[in-house]
Amino acid sequence: MEPGKYILELRDIKREFLVGIETVRALRGVSFGIEAGEFVTIMGSSGSGKTTLLNILGCLDRPTSGIYLLDGTETAGLSRNELARIRNQKIGFVFQTYNLLPRTSAVENVELPLLYNRNTTDRERRERAMHVLELVGLKDRMDHTPSQLSGGQQQRVAIARAMINQPVMILADEATGNLDSRTSYSIMELFQQLNEEEKKTIVFVTHEPDIAAFSGRTIRLKDGGVIQDVLNKDKRQAKEVLSSLPPLD
Repeated sequence: MEPGKYILELRDIKREFLVGIETVRALRGVSFGIEAGEFVTIMGSSGSGKTTLLNILGCLDRPTSGIYLLDGTETAGLSRNELARIRNQKIGFVFQTYNLLPRTSAVENVELPLLYNRNTTDRERRERAMHVLELVGLKDRMDHTPSQLSGGQQQRVAIARAMINQPVMILADEATGNLDSRTSYSIMELFQQLNEEEKKTIVFVTHEPDIAAFSGRTIRLKDGGVIQDVLNKDKRQAKEVLSSLPPLD
């Protein structure tokens, strides 16, 4: 891999856990790089090492050995506080469960990552939250609480929240897992739009091949190693898939 080329780079990442007296090798020397502006899916069945890799990519865990560079910063030697700062400043997380505060409006939920940023005024925070909500198509839903929003709309709020700090990477974990097919395609249309129009770097973890087909590249894991890393030559366009679906009754 060419040094300095990637926004995210893993070099021979290994992660081992001691379970009783046995050593479990969850990752066995994973290496790959992701360039700024790529949309990459990571696939793997249960036990493939996908969750362990996700935790390392998100700076929620450290590798046992190997190097992980995120936006030029090597993460291995960082303290917990430094890792937390990296997570807050450089990574936007989107989860399968939306993790929204139930009694809080959409715009207030989106503002949350900026609450502890002393360099941001209340007005700036609100303006940035409104801007990203508009980007994800929720201009008219800013004052709604999660219970007043559909599952797809709640996920859009979560995506807006992930974007508010202008991270170098959006890390999505099974972000369509709780949604029906039509809503899933709508969310993938949004991710494609953010990638193509806003130039966002997206790493999307999924076990669904039809969802992976919306990305530009797929990395497949098995038994703690990369078994496939391919460009998706026949990338699907979510907008076209949505338009081909029969109308709702």
